[in-house]
Amino acid sequence: MSWNRLALIVTVVFFSVYSLNAKELHILSEDELIIQGLLYDEYRAYENSREIFGKLYDNTGAKEYLFREITSALLSGTHIPQSIERLQLWDKSHPDTLEVKRLLIPLYLTNQQLEKAKDQADYLIERSSEPRDLDLASNPYLYMGKFKKALDLLNRVYEKTHHEGVLLRIAAIMDEYTGERKKAIQLLEMHRRMNVVHSNQLYFKLLTLYIKENDVDNVLEVYKLLYAQDKKEKYLSKIIDAYAYKGDMDGAIDFLEKNRVKEKTLYELYKAKKYFEKAIKLANKLYRKDKDAKWLAEKAILLFEKAKDKDDKKMLQEVISLFEKSISQGVDDSIYLNYYGYTLIDKEIDLKKGIKIIKDSLVQQPNNTYYLDSLAWGYYKEHACKKAYETMKKVVDKEGLEEPEIIEHWDAIQKCK
Repeated sequence: MSWNRLALIVTVVFFSVYSLNAKELHILSEDELIIQGLLYDEYRAYENSREIFGKLYDNTGAKEYLFREITSALLSGTHIPQSIERLQLWDKSHPDTLEVKRLLIPLYLTNQQLEKAKDQADYLIERSSEPRDLDLASNPYLYMGKFKKALDLLNRVYEKTHHEGVLLRIAAIMDEYTGERKKAIQLLEMHRRMNVVHSNQLYFKLLTLYIKENDVDNVLEVYKLLYAQDKKEKYLSKIIDAYAYKGDMDGAIDFLEKNRVKEKTLYELYKAKKYFEKAIKLANKLYRKDKDAKWLAEKAILLFEKAKDKDDKKMLQEVISLFEKSISQGVDDSIYLNYYGYTLIDKEIDLKKGIKIIKDSLVQQPNNTYYLDSLAWGYYKEHACKKAYETMKKVVDKEGLEEPEIIEHWDAIQKCK
């Protein structure tokens, strides 16, 4: 029967047919053999489908069966020399058939006959300007290391189709073999701006090229594009990493504000930049949202750091109130305890309470020099000079005299009597 009759077959596949062995193939009709072959193809049993279609070709001489046989051989990677011989025999009787050239090129490449593959490619190029033929013909040149010729063919394909996959191959060749990375970037960027991007592969390729160029700005921009279309956490993390690498905290703040994401990261950036009003507003919002009392302690710190007059009584009372409220709601992080205790000590609000709170923070981190410095300062304020000296000496022995506050405390404590 002709190949076109396949469209008229109503197929009901029985696995008893699927399980037939080669010796039983001769008892099947042409229609049954076709069904068998297609079933093998569906299950990617290409070695078996090659045998079926080979049998059909031997029985009928129909080229469609031969071409299916050869295709199955290529997909299975078996019987390549035999397939070449069978196709060459058909080619002698039916010269100038482009379908044959299209099959011979991958057959010769698989069989490492590069020159013969190139000859078939040249023949194909002379007689066809179809994108699929130019694409196929580029492969022998790639195998032979003739990258300029391969690029010429692939560029012609891309000009006709604007296919992303072809462009990605062009970019890879330019990057890895012809030293034209910047040109590859230009082509990819032009495609991105002038066409609808159908997959993330183009963006990933741009990222690879920009990373090789150490172009952090454009790496950042590509991750922004990826995040804009796909709100994945991994893209957001890369964006923040890129801003951190650049040291551009304001850029990171602007991005997070516009996208309304990573509020806790945004809060830390506000603190780092000393944008106290924004940080306080966000701390209030976060406390309302999750009821975590640590935001009360954070707000207390912000209010104190924001104040121009660190001795302002109204401000200090509000700071104390916030710390007390946070502690009553379960906050016991040593960082907050130390800050609160030191404030009570340094401003001489309640020395005994301040020292007790510092000691509580030291239970969590007994060797923390910042906390020991606070305790030494508490002893100094109490005029417990010996305790102050012994405690502060531990700090100096470990940290040296580099930080201004340590120097100030050490000088004062040494003069304590």
